[in-house]
Amino acid sequence: MKNEVMLMKSKETAKPFEVSETVITSFVRFLDVSPLTVKTYRAGIARLMGYLASTGVTHPLREDIMNFKHSLSDCGCKPATVAAYLSGIRRFFDWCEAEGLYPNITRGIKAPKLDKGHKRDFLPAEGLQAMMRGVDRNTLEGKRNYAILALMITGGLRTIEVIRADVEDLSTVGGEPVLFIQGKGRSGEKDFVKLTREVLNAIREYLSARGRVHSSAPLFASLSRRNRGGRLTTRTISGIAKASMVKAGYSSDRLTAHSLRHSAVTLALMSGQSLAEVQYFARHSNISTTMIYAHHIDRLRSRCEEALTNAVFGRGGNIALRI
Repeated sequence: MKNEVMLMKSKETAKPFEVSETVITSFVRFLDVSPLTVKTYRAGIARLMGYLASTGVTHPLREDIMNFKHSLSDCGCKPATVAAYLSGIRRFFDWCEAEGLYPNITRGIKAPKLDKGHKRDFLPAEGLQAMMRGVDRNTLEGKRNYAILALMITGGLRTIEVIRADVEDLSTVGGEPVLFIQGKGRSGEKDFVKLTREVLNAIREYLSARGRVHSSAPLFASLSRRNRGGRLTTRTISGIAKASMVKAGYSSDRLTAHSLRHSAVTLALMSGQSLAEVQYFARHSNISTTMIYAHHIDRLRSRCEEALTNAVFGRGGNIALRI
């Protein structure tokens, strides 16, 4: 607050707050985060600078950051996107203050609360079966897509984990075929998923049709003319999953590529696997995340609505009230 008051008093003589590429580069070099996080931070800062320019603000104050935050929500940005942008902006102004460039006007500004539940649906086993049956495995693209879907469904992989996988990440642990993966926000391959016979065969069939490749090549390669043999994008993986869902008769907007991960975790719990086993399987850093799935399953299995409906509409007799 003190810094902001001083800023207000000196607005007449202070230079406008300008963020050059040199400043951004210096900020990025200061960070110790993943390239994806850097990209998000850059996008958030660019979005803020565009907003300030459009509103004619040259000496932003805390209220301007608050207004920017509200503008993101008003234009349809999801809470997770707003939170990611604000995270980068807060770190940026914290760095600016430490470097003597500008006061940190973001103190106390909170990100929107994120729903810890899951708004994305999961597919039942028959839906996943329909997806797999619908893939044409007579082409190289079909073989690749089938292997990707099989891996995501049985291993609960995130899209980022799929595109980061290399051919050399295929290995064995204790005699079991596995795929070492680089998880969300991590720099090294510390985790692995076991490959069942069906999934391993699907991957082998695809690699055989693909031909000889270097061990450091992407496990799943692009087939586009401009990027043939290169690494796929998360957008491509999302498109493959979505197209397969629609073809299988599941066209809900709530179904995304991440729904396959939700499906894997949910079905693993429904099959009787323990919370601890599923936590390790899903690579959840906190078991509370796994418990969200368990609570969701318990809720689905609850017969409260049916019991009350039967009682009210005369199909199940009277409910004894205990006071």
